[in-house]
Amino acid sequence: MQTLTINIKNETLTKKVLRILEHFKNDGLEISSQEDIEDLKLLKATRNDDSMSFDDYLKNEN
Repeated sequence: MQTLTINIKNETLTKKVLRILEHFKNDGLEISSQEDIEDLKLLKATRNDDSMSFDDYLKNEN
């Protein structure tokens, strides 16, 4: 797989580029924002961590 990064500062142009790229999804194109990739890396790093119930989590928040 090849990764390509495109930096676009104009929101209108970003929408236009994404609209064009959407047509290639059926051919296997995957579109991810840099922020999404960073979030996924952080989630993957915690995959083997111990987990707790949501109720216990809420108790620890206070």
